[in-house]
Amino acid sequence: MLSSKLVDHLKSRGWWFDDVTEDYRNALSDLDVDESSDFAQFYLHAEDGPTFVSRNREIYQICWFLVNSKDYSASLDRTHGGLNLPDEYMPLDNFQGEYGYFYDKNSEAVLRLGLGTEWQEFHEGTLTPQWPDFNSFLEWYFELTDH
Repeated sequence: MLSSKLVDHLKSRGWWFDDVTEDYRNALSDLDVDESSDFAQFYLHAEDGPTFVSRNREIYQICWFLVNSKDYSASLDRTHGGLNLPDEYMPLDNFQGEYGYFYDKNSEAVLRLGLGTEWQEFHEGTLTPQWPDFNSFLEWYFELTDH
């Protein structure tokens, strides 16, 4: 469940919408995302255009991209094929620079994955996700917490 701190922040910015569009619901369903997950609740209710910007980085409004462009589907294909990531990892950004953020739809954790040591640790199974759940990642991303 998304924290009240996060929802209040999104509401204060005018980014929270109580109504859910069927297109967004269907888009997440097509990705086999559990609608009750924090990930789904965020993307079904929060929007500030195609991306959100914080900490000098953009993350996708994934539902917007799924409904309005083919870029996210291409990003999924590129990520899974080119980066050799399992299907459960969903890119949250365009892997700008040397790293990107990825949501694991099985564990609901989020990891920051860079090329090099992190990449090697990930493939060896020794990299621990930096955020145990999507809500924690969002609170960090929107600078509602230091961790």
